[in-house]
Amino acid sequence: MRILSGMRPTGRFHLGNYLGAAKNWVELQKEHECFFFVADYHALTTEPDGHKAEDKVFDLTADLIAVGIDPTRSVLYLQSKVPEVAELTLLLSMVTPLSWVQRVPTFKQMAKQHPDNVNLGLFSYPILQGADILMVKGVGVPVGKDQLAHLELVREVTRKFNRTYAPVFPEPRALMTETNLIKGTDGKQRMSKTVGNIIGVTDDPEVIRKQVLSMVTDVKRPRRTDPGHPRTCNVCAYYKLFFDDWEHYWELCRKAQIGCYDKKKLLAERLIELFRPFREVRAELSPGQVSAILDEGSEKAREVASRTMVEVRQAVGLPSYLNAPGR
Repeated sequence: MRILSGMRPTGRFHLGNYLGAAKNWVELQKEHECFFFVADYHALTTEPDGHKAEDKVFDLTADLIAVGIDPTRSVLYLQSKVPEVAELTLLLSMVTPLSWVQRVPTFKQMAKQHPDNVNLGLFSYPILQGADILMVKGVGVPVGKDQLAHLELVREVTRKFNRTYAPVFPEPRALMTETNLIKGTDGKQRMSKTVGNIIGVTDDPEVIRKQVLSMVTDVKRPRRTDPGHPRTCNVCAYYKLFFDDWEHYWELCRKAQIGCYDKKKLLAERLIELFRPFREVRAELSPGQVSAILDEGSEKAREVASRTMVEVRQAVGLPSYLNAPGR
């Protein structure tokens, strides 16, 4: 089964990115043909100046390699180095009713986060996502619950294209993963670089330590000597993920035998040690190495994309000269 997924280069890789996506990608590449991309076109929907993304592209690519994405096993590429995706986005938009896109709920959410830049690209984001998937004829798409509406739209557009023209594309399906939703350091919402409530994975230890120590803990526990409430404490939720003996610490919390600050210190050191191998791999990666990996992966992805577009243009009825090599 061919797998396709991507991630926007909007800043340093964080714990939510790892647990919510990359950790699953690492496992999927062991058994499937995987295409993973750095979504710099998608990043333009909220940050229209691509020059600002150059360092972020390197950071994200290096982080993905550091946490286990193997470029010799998976195709790791840069979205904009496969320009056929832009052409397919245009052609898919020709068969997509406006009402289908209007009902996708995430547009309103994104518009609230970026009120000064509510653009057409942001509105048609799911069509570009569909082009990413269909370009390589991806079948399995790892998604979280917040992306299910997008993928269902892609499935509808796929069926509409195949009915209108020819059965060019396989219908993609969601690969749901059991990932515990963890909140950011504010204890209120999921981790987001925009919100600034993240915990790094490949950042320096002092950065991770500072982030963890800033976490909101047990708001129902006014004093160190008061019993804690681990079931509603954000820090204790992390213990359940990263400590085999988490029940021991939860019990200490209930008996007021450990304070919130001490729990954060222990958590910080656990994360720093757990992610040490990732930091070591990343430290060895140079910009030249990362660029070469992206170039090689992008070339492989474009070979697949070029073959797909020959089929697409033929089905749609576009002139055959558009299939000329090097176009």
